[in-house]
Amino acid sequence: MSANSATPADQASGPEKPDPGFRIPKFLKVPFWAQILGGLVLGVLLGWLARSQDISWLVTTLSKVGDTFIGLLKLAVAPLVFFAILVSITNLRKVNNAARLATRTLLWFMVTSLIAVAIGLAIGLLTNPGSGTGLTPKDGKAPDHAGSWIDFLTGIIPTDVITPFTELNVLQIVFMAAVAGIAVLKIGDKAQPILELSESVLALLQKALWWVIKLSPIGTVGLIGFAIADYGWNLISKYATFTADIYIGCALVMFGVYPLLLATVAKVNPLQFFKGAWPAIQLAFVSRSSVGTMPVTQKVTERLGVPKEYTSFAVPFGATTKMDGCAAIYPSIAAIFVAQIFDVNLGVKEYLLIAFVSVVGSAATAGLTGATVMLTLTLSTLGLPMEGVGLLLAIDPVLDMMRTATNVAGQALVPVIVAAREKILDREAYEHASASPLDDFDEPAPAPQPRDAQASRPVPAGV
Repeated sequence: MSANSATPADQASGPEKPDPGFRIPKFLKVPFWAQILGGLVLGVLLGWLARSQDISWLVTTLSKVGDTFIGLLKLAVAPLVFFAILVSITNLRKVNNAARLATRTLLWFMVTSLIAVAIGLAIGLLTNPGSGTGLTPKDGKAPDHAGSWIDFLTGIIPTDVITPFTELNVLQIVFMAAVAGIAVLKIGDKAQPILELSESVLALLQKALWWVIKLSPIGTVGLIGFAIADYGWNLISKYATFTADIYIGCALVMFGVYPLLLATVAKVNPLQFFKGAWPAIQLAFVSRSSVGTMPVTQKVTERLGVPKEYTSFAVPFGATTKMDGCAAIYPSIAAIFVAQIFDVNLGVKEYLLIAFVSVVGSAATAGLTGATVMLTLTLSTLGLPMEGVGLLLAIDPVLDMMRTATNVAGQALVPVIVAAREKILDREAYEHASASPLDDFDEPAPAPQPRDAQASRPVPAGV
């Protein structure tokens, strides 16, 4: 039979597809959320066992596992932030009304932060979290270094290009990346090789970080297990009201304010937002790192119908500056808590200062685990004792999970709102966004179709 005598059936079947090889049956795959939940449960059990039976080697093991996971996340933070911000700024050239989008994004960052800090202050004033704890000023210890406005303002500009990366000063890294991105735009075609290299390095870093993200269930066991083994329930009970305030405040913002804004401002279904954004939110809860979660946040935001060119700017920008949990709710309640422990009265002026610090100083939190810099900045602005930081460090990991989940939810929310208001949101994609497991996010792109098949497609208007 000649090469041209293929049967109609052969022609219909098209080119032979490559054998994908062995694949795990779908029913045997454990969803990522189930792996995370399993890690949480196992971590609690191991932590309780290590503490109740005084198993020192188990405590050490849990600590090492958790620290290694966080260390791997932090390892990619400095270069990831630099190249993500650089590329995101240059990507704005592909978007119409780029300056308008950037301004609207920043405006909504500020609006949602103000709402979050108002909720934090209201909860703190209603519950008096520092009363009846049994804690005294002697229980606190001042940090080695406290953040101040002078440090914040002068610390934006680095003295050299190496130190910000070695000391992980994210604010300075963002500054250098922004300058580099603007320079690339100004230079134009001559800077194209630099831009292509930056995009390749960013893709490499995101892939490497993705491998770390897949270790989250194991990291969860170590992080949660060590928290239970080291702190115990007795310590948590002393901070019961404060802990409840943080979780309730974050929940009100995430599941109250955000859905209201989606329904009234963006005019989209709030439930669909959480369905699409859930993979990023759950990873943020476990990893306690907005920057570490950034690749997933960007993926889910794109799946929610936000244009990729705008998402690649808004999400990295938000991952380093948009912190409703760490920079709004937490410092507002923490300031009231510390003031009550040290018997300091706060007035209207102090509450306005808290709001100001939360909106302007949120970049100081850096998108990493913990919010100590933001807390010291708030306490120093109010003139409260720095020993208050020591009181809160013990309980910080338990609080940081909910704070970071709120941060990341807000980082996905604002691009959706802005895109909807600017009429660039793909509403069909938004309505069909699914809570796909994280395993699906780095699936390889489908192989290109034969030319005949591509040629048969209708050409979109304007192409």
